[in-house]
Formats: sequence, C-alpha cells, structure tokens
Amino acid sequence: MAEAVFHPPRRKRRVFESYESPFPVDVGGKDFRMCQAEIINNNVIVRNPEDIEQLYNKGYFGKGILSRSRPVYSISDPLLVAKWQGANINMPIITSKKYQCHVQWAKSILQEQGLDDCSVTKIIENYTKPLELPFLEEDGAEQTSHSCNRMGPNTENTELSRECSTATGNVVARSPENQNEGYKKACLEGDAAFDPMAVRGSEEQEQGDLKERAEVSCQKHGFLVHCGCKAKESTEQRSCEMVKSNECAPEYVLVQEEEQGSLCPEDDSAHAQENLVKKERLVCRRNPFRIFEYLQLSLEEAFFLVYALGCLSICYGEEPLTILKLWEVFSEVKPNFKTTYMAYHYFRSKGWVPKVGLKYGTDLLLYRKGPPFYHASYSVIAELVDDNFEGPLRRPLSWKSLSGLNRTTVNASKELMLCYLIRPSDMTEKEMSTPECMKRIKVQELIVTRWVSSRERNEQDEL
Repeated sequence: MAEAVFHPPRRKRRVFESYESPFPVDVGGKDFRMCQAEIINNNVIVRNPEDIEQLYNKGYFGKGILSRSRPVYSISDPLLVAKWQGANINMPIITSKKYQCHVQWAKSILQEQGLDDCSVTKIIENYTKPLELPFLEEDGAEQTSHSCNRMGPNTENTELSRECSTATGNVVARSPENQNEGYKKACLEGDAAFDPMAVRGSEEQEQGDLKERAEVSCQKHGFLVHCGCKAKESTEQRSCEMVKSNECAPEYVLVQEEEQGSLCPEDDSAHAQENLVKKERLVCRRNPFRIFEYLQLSLEEAFFLVYALGCLSICYGEEPLTILKLWEVFSEVKPNFKTTYMAYHYFRSKGWVPKVGLKYGTDLLLYRKGPPFYHASYSVIAELVDDNFEGPLRRPLSWKSLSGLNRTTVNASKELMLCYLIRPSDMTEKEMSTPECMKRIKVQELIVTRWVSSRERNEQDEL
C-alpha cells in the first residue's frame, strides 16, 4: 500500500469574513451561551436570531434554509436599497410584483382555513392598505408621511427629488440632505404610539378578529413560513415566547410602486404623451406573508453541540430531550446516524469543520477553518466494521462505482477518504445504544488515489 501524500488545503481567492474562534468548551467561560433548538419534521431548527449568529459564527454549524450557507436572507431587494439610499429609511424595500406574490400566498393560506372569497378579500385589503409612515424631527415633533415619491429615470431631472405627501394631499418638497439631518425613523414595532396597528378602526378590528380565527402558521414540506397575523398566547419557555412574539409582530415594508404623471397636465397637444413621466414612490404597507430565515442543523451537528459541547438544548414540542433520547430518536430518523456521527465527532475533534457531503455522493466534507475560507479538502465515506474489517457495509462499492466516485471527487479538487470505524468484536448492541460506545471505537483512515502507470514508472526510474 502506497503512503498517502497530504496536500495543503486550497484557500479561496476572495474571503469576505473574519475568522472567529470555535465554541468554548468551558461552561464557566464568559462567552458561553446555551442555545435553543427544536425538532420539526425530523429536522433540527434554530429560530432565535442570537442563537443563529452564535452557532454559525463559532464553528459554522448549520445552514440557512433560505441562503446558500450563512443565514443572511433578507426580503429587501439590494438593488432597490441602493437606489433609494438617500431616503434614510431603515426598512425593507421590495418591488410591487414581489409584494403581490406575498399577497397571493396569504390569500391561498386564508382560503385553506375555510373562509369565503369575500372575507379573504376584505381581510387582505384591510391588512395591506397603505399606512402613514411616522418620522421624528430632531426636536421631537412628529410628522407623518403617506409615501415617498421620486421622479423616474425617464425624466429630465435625474436628481433625487423627494416629495413626502401627507394624508391630506399636501406636498412638501425636501432634499436628501434635509431628510438626513431633520428626520429620524420612529421605531414602528417598539413603540405603540407609532404602531399603525394600535390605531385600528372598527373595520380593522373586525379584520383582526377574522384573522385571529384564521391565524396562519404553516409548516409545509419542512419549510417554516408564517403569516404576519397575531397568534394566540402559548405556554412555552420564555426564550421561545420572545422569538414567537417577534415572528407574529407585523412586518412593515416599503413597496416601490409606479404611477403615471405629466410634466404639463394642461397641454392637450400631440406632444402630451411625450411629457408623460413615470414616477416611482415608496408606500409603507404591512407584509401579509412573512418568510423567516432559520438555521437548520444536521443531526450530527445538533448532537455534537448537545453531547460534546453542551451548549444546545433541543426540544420536541415543549419537552427538552436528553442525550440518550436524542441518540435513540436520531438513530430512528437516520438508520446510519451512529456511523456518521462517530466520523463527525472524530474529525471535529481533530479541528476540521465537517459538513454534509451529499452534493458529492459522500457522507462528509472536511473544511479547514470553515467553508468561507477554504475549499473542502476531503470527501469522506464512513463505514462501521469489526476487527477484521468485515461487516455489513452501508455502501458496498464495486470497482466501477469507486472509480466514478473518485473521478467526481478529483474533478472537484478534493480527495476521497474512506473512514473505517472499527468496532470491537465483543461490543454488544446494548453498548451501542448509548454514545459512550465511542470510547471503544477505533478509526482507520484510507485515502483513495488514482494509480497512473506512467507516473509510477517515472518515479521508479528516478529511484
């Protein structure tokens, strides 16, 4: 057997993140934090934004369900944010088309609750109608504005000219400089005095009663999607209540809408159409269908955080699960969980950052420091065998399948590694029912490389 040649990890050319140290193991440390997670549809989900940031930053655990890797999904359109950067409004900005998609989703969910079309239309119209956007001047005087208008790119005046129109229709022109100096956005969700939901009329109150009947909290196909309606009070833990209160609070968004205007409205000549300009305005509305970014942990990552680091508590419903219960539940959900977790635990302890290797047809991918800094160095297949390297293999590989898998791995600039977890012959199934069995497990790594005859001959000639 040839000796393996270890290649240095391949660093990524562009790195936009700074490296943070992994989780502290000492529970008495000042940086230690107990995070909360829950099992939903056989998946481990972290919902608290502070826990999400903590878990991903210190060890790159999990993946955002709406993002490629780091959970940074935002409903706001980056192009629109850059376009309206002079507005000095710290609120999500979306297009009218995207907002209508959220409206349609909310309608379909309400129809599934058994409401008739008339009630659904009334609820949606009352909930999504334009709201007055509160501003505060530096001296504390409040001024309300219904929407922010700006001339479109087709006009001759390309300068960013804002027009804040009040509810009575009066227009007050202000420059971006005056807005930046004279206005500060009120906290819509923090202060009830500036919450449009706090001054609802009788019609909106009726709409709220209907929405309470048809409260939407849908969990479909593993995706956690919630509507912006108010949910009933629950008896869960305080941390879960805080998260749910944030989720059920209305989300205010600025919708960019277009309206046709004319520079010369009194001109009835043939050139009237040429004078038509396209005005774009930002209208404050409530989002009827909120989509939240959650952190999804693999079963191996979740159990490592609970068992090895002790910094995560996993609940099913309202009941926190013990380590032995998690070992049992995860083994039922994923039959090969014990094998893959042993490999995960071993490589994590060696300083690697293991991630799911499903993309390349393997069990794990090994990263140095984390995915933002280096490409994966190894694709790992884990197998549980006895002292004689025999046993029922999970993935019996033929020479043909092994060659194809190795070619796929090499084409991605990685190396294929076979990780054999050697189980003593006298170990019983009862011992395997607890994670303490890992103390008697030995690990043997084997790197698979392609044998090239010409290269072998050249090396022999040099010797």
